[in-house]
Amino acid sequence: MSRLQKISLGFFVVLLGAAALNYLPGLTDDDGLAFGIFALDIFDDSLHAASALWALVAALMSHRASKIFLITFGALYLGDGLLGLATGSGYLDFGIFNNGVLDLPFSFKILANLPHISLGGVGLASGLLLGRR
Repeated sequence: MSRLQKISLGFFVVLLGAAALNYLPGLTDDDGLAFGIFALDIFDDSLHAASALWALVAALMSHRASKIFLITFGALYLGDGLLGLATGSGYLDFGIFNNGVLDLPFSFKILANLPHISLGGVGLASGLLLGRR
């Protein structure tokens, strides 16, 4: 198994964990906010689960499939996180289309978008920089 396949497998675990956040006792508050920061709905859970499945399939298929996953996933999630940082709404959950630009405190925008920025950045960097055999 190549390094990129192992990284994709790690993404599978992380994304599966993100999909499970709403279903683990104690991680959401009375308002349904995970860690008191962001609300995840069934659409978000489905997106995370589908991304996890994509990561697993890529990891099990090949080095090339993992590279494609990491670059594509990384670009999509990083872009979503940066848009969320700038506007308060991302595009993967159609928030920018449904809610438009939101007037939220910048510290909140950082905390809410850090997971996508981090995952996207690591995925994109891994696929681009470590993708050579």
